[in-house]
Amino acid sequence: MTRAEADAGETVWTDPGCPVARTLDLIGDRWSLLIIRDAMDGARAFTDFQHRTGIARNILTDRLRRLVERGLLDKHTATSGRRQVYALTPAGRDLFAVIVSLRQWGERHAYTSAEAHSLLVDEHGQPLPELRPTDSRGNPATLDTTSVEK
Repeated sequence: MTRAEADAGETVWTDPGCPVARTLDLIGDRWSLLIIRDAMDGARAFTDFQHRTGIARNILTDRLRRLVERGLLDKHTATSGRRQVYALTPAGRDLFAVIVSLRQWGERHAYTSAEAHSLLVDEHGQPLPELRPTDSRGNPATLDTTSVEK
């Protein structure tokens, strides 16, 4: 599915009325999220992504193409003129909170307290506070205080 197909209404969405399903349809799979994560961390060239993820060349080529088609990455020729480089689009940058949420969930649920892992810090070297959704009045939003209107 390309963004053009989505905009033209030609795509068969997994669940047309659900923004979560549409987002997953656009992002694709775990490799795509890891590529987005690495782009947020400064990866630009094909070799950067391959080195950081360990992904096979053919799969990486496919995922980068899809992320460009779906409007999450831009691709252009480096100033050296020798290679293609990738950069997050505004839509790709908008996934920052998603990546932070996944990271924080993983820190809580995918590691034991003794296991070391990378740490996301702010410009002062301090860990980011946990992301917590709030309601229209600034109060914590939870499963018990929200609902989906269809």
